[in-house]
Amino acid sequence: MILRRRRRALRHAFSGIGLACCNARVLSVLPLLLAVASASVGGARIDPRVFAEKAAGERASFLVVLREPAELSAAVSVSGRIERRRAVCNALKTHAEATQAPLRRRLEDAGVPFRPHWLVNMIEVEGDAALAAELAARSDVVSIAGNRAAPLARPQPLPPRLASRASAAGDPAEPNIEHIRAPELWSLGYFGQGVVVGVADTGFQWDHPALVGEYRGVAGDHAYAWHDAVHDAGPGNPCGSDSPVPCDDEGHGTGTAGLAVGDGGPGNRIGAAPGATLIGCRNMDLGVGTPERYVECFEWLLAPTDAADANPRPDLGADVINNSWTCPPSEGCTDPEVLRAAVEAVRAAGVAVVFAAGNDGSVAGGDPVCFTVDEAPAIYASAITVGATWLDDTIASFSSVGPVAADGSNRIKPDLTAPGVSLRTAAPGSRYAEAFSGTSGAAPQVAGAIALLWSAMPGLAGDVDRTEHALELGAVPLRMGLVCGGFSGDDVPNPFFGWGRLDVLGAYQAGSPVRDLPSPPPDHPAPRAVSPRP
Repeated sequence: MILRRRRRALRHAFSGIGLACCNARVLSVLPLLLAVASASVGGARIDPRVFAEKAAGERASFLVVLREPAELSAAVSVSGRIERRRAVCNALKTHAEATQAPLRRRLEDAGVPFRPHWLVNMIEVEGDAALAAELAARSDVVSIAGNRAAPLARPQPLPPRLASRASAAGDPAEPNIEHIRAPELWSLGYFGQGVVVGVADTGFQWDHPALVGEYRGVAGDHAYAWHDAVHDAGPGNPCGSDSPVPCDDEGHGTGTAGLAVGDGGPGNRIGAAPGATLIGCRNMDLGVGTPERYVECFEWLLAPTDAADANPRPDLGADVINNSWTCPPSEGCTDPEVLRAAVEAVRAAGVAVVFAAGNDGSVAGGDPVCFTVDEAPAIYASAITVGATWLDDTIASFSSVGPVAADGSNRIKPDLTAPGVSLRTAAPGSRYAEAFSGTSGAAPQVAGAIALLWSAMPGLAGDVDRTEHALELGAVPLRMGLVCGGFSGDDVPNPFFGWGRLDVLGAYQAGSPVRDLPSPPPDHPAPRAVSPRP
């Protein structure tokens, strides 16, 4: 269930928002380049889609991306997992304050609504085309990017076949959780304890029987446990805007949270890491979001705030973040690089970021369509990208496959696969969904697996590169007799299954002891140029 969304309008001017570390919004890691079709003004680029459907003088939401990147090398070298996270946050915040000050003053003078960011060095602005052209002409601006949205997209229904089933009272877990061998780590005493899993999604029902024991907050106190990035919800949204308590307006987020950490007791053991701590951020309005909203949730999950959105605490941030969504061009990601700076900064802070690969893998259940892992952030090297399989380890027909052509890298994606068809998980109303399908269901199992590994091997916690390598080495190799982009499905890794199907016990054995874990290999070389997507 990869999600695609639409834009929202800003609620009001945000010029009064402070940039106390991890409480406002900005970064500057890599400059963002817009699509080739973008119009150029004064050296910067304006995405022509920003005002394509607007009348003359009508305002639109757009992202003003600054040119100068932040220097993170010193922050990344800080020892200690929490200390490193705090150092990265401070470096980004300090850089944002210095580089955005002149631009923010200009926006204040113009009297237009804006929201600054610190994770990506950018400011969301609501203005007209004349203002966009003026800002694009500034020497400190590299681009004017879109902030549109797209509707929710789901995989086509599949016929019943080796689907999940409700676990019986004597079963250790649901069949998909057993298949990835999570219960075998539970039997060793590792449940994800001491690890914080963040879910960026449609929200979740915090008091669901399978989630209430894992959720950090309690009734009446959701400080450092919940944030709502939907500030101007559309008509009919049951959660409204800026919900002070966790609320799921679509149902998707409750399902992904359940697959990551859910445990409703015997017969309802649905999650991979039932001992982990759950926090969350709503980044979609009835299943639609924007690049700005995605960045806002990353910022908050990196350093959560109290109920007043103040007093940020990087030490209480997520260690692992599950993202069962992608950002298509219609949503503002007209450049495949539009969110790369955000994902790289979060990973630089020692936080594992897991993404669903997408649900565009084939047409009418036929052979996989090459190059369909083609939307940010799943395409990035810094993203742990997850495809979906049936319980018999065959590829789910909807699961997007690689290699990545969108950025010209020919990078093999997905990195891993996990069960993703007809899964049983939590649903709003304290219910259980019996047929949750999509790479959206596969990804949170990998997020939960990382929590299990880090509870079992604290020395590995925060070392995302070596953790990902352990997952790769421990995966069950899967193959397919097809070729995509010059990569054979008979090789491992391959563009259909990556390194294979998630095996948590295998990853634990590959990663223990940590000192003997070999260094990650360089990017897999491409045997030939990528062919155009069919």
